[in-house]
Amino acid sequence: MDLRQLTPDLAVSAQILPEDLPALAEAGFRVLINNRPDEEVGSDMDHAAMSAAAEAAGLAYVFNPFTPGQITPEMISTQAEALALNGPKLAYCRSGNRSTVLWALARAGQEPVADLLQTAARAGYDLSGVRPLIESLAASEG
Repeated sequence: MDLRQLTPDLAVSAQILPEDLPALAEAGFRVLINNRPDEEVGSDMDHAAMSAAAEAAGLAYVFNPFTPGQITPEMISTQAEALALNGPKLAYCRSGNRSTVLWALARAGQEPVADLLQTAARAGYDLSGVRPLIESLAASEG
């Protein structure tokens, strides 16, 4: 697993496996956020399989699938709600990028845009392509 820490209580990752969840729970994670649509994975890693594995490992589980180019206000608010849950969180998708995008969009207006982009870049994610959307959301929050 390639966990990349965005904030003290949020890491992002590429696809994880159901068998990874006990170790993640043992490492202190309390919430698993699945941003990968079922259409991208087999039944061994789909929403149902990951939800069952999360429950077995004692993790809260949030399914918020993000298909590239299809961001909705509901997805952003679902991600914000998941990020507000208590305890360390791990959000994952194919590479961690979509989870990072949703984190930045959920934080728009609460942190300076430049800080969000810099945090993402330190974790290895270039969000410059969604900067206009982050700025627009930040402006509407202000």
